[in-house]
Amino acid sequence: MIVVTGATGNVGRKLVRILTDARVPVTAVARHITGADVPPGVRAVAADLAEPAGLQRAFDGAEALFLLVAGDDPHGILDVAKAAGVRKVVLLSSQGAGTRPRAYRHPLLFEAAVRESGLDRTVLRSGGMATNALAWAESIRERREAAAPFADIGLPFVDPADVAAVAAVVLRENTHSGATYTLTGPAATSPRERAAAIAAALGEPVRFTEQTREEAHALIARFMPLPVVEGTLAILGEPTDDEQRVSPDVERVLGRAPGTFAAWAARAAAAFR
Repeated sequence: MIVVTGATGNVGRKLVRILTDARVPVTAVARHITGADVPPGVRAVAADLAEPAGLQRAFDGAEALFLLVAGDDPHGILDVAKAAGVRKVVLLSSQGAGTRPRAYRHPLLFEAAVRESGLDRTVLRSGGMATNALAWAESIRERREAAAPFADIGLPFVDPADVAAVAAVVLRENTHSGATYTLTGPAATSPRERAAAIAAALGEPVRFTEQTREEAHALIARFMPLPVVEGTLAILGEPTDDEQRVSPDVERVLGRAPGTFAAWAARAAAAFR
């Protein structure tokens, strides 16, 4: 049995499907989830990572755990998992934990807790995800417009489907213990290029507007803590060499190259239509 937290999210939903298709027993966990949200045969448990005591039912009978960085008590989460018999944890962290430790302290706290747990563990440090472009969905649907700062600075955004595929392999194999993998796409793309890829998927032009840093800060600050806002804008606007570099880890684990942003945009075209 594998427990997947964040099971209704961009990565978790795909991971549940991959494991189910492989006939692996799955418990899908999210704050708001029902049986209608998961494939047939998957056990759905509504629980909150911010309240570790309420996770016991979700973890019962599980051997492995896919864990998001959520809540403020990673040690409490892992204590409940260990008491339930979980032996392996795969943590979905952020590339920023390695490149911007001051801004990404929260993922680092989870990484430290996982290391100290005594469990078999693997850390997946994801770069920016292709699904971040869904922030444009409304403006593209309504006005065929997209706006972002740092229009021509490229980063190798990763397809969440590849993150899920890596997680599925690591959860089921026993050769990744102690590893930390950085997950990126196959090439750096800029916001302007990503908007163009969505336009190509739609077969219609999308007008791109470059925001100022201040405009982007005000927008992102509505849903991110201030240190993460600053770290995110620093990555987008002044990326380090490591942040712009394509990691070999997706191909190392999956035996194939990661998917392109254009391929993701083609699959996601309905969201922008």
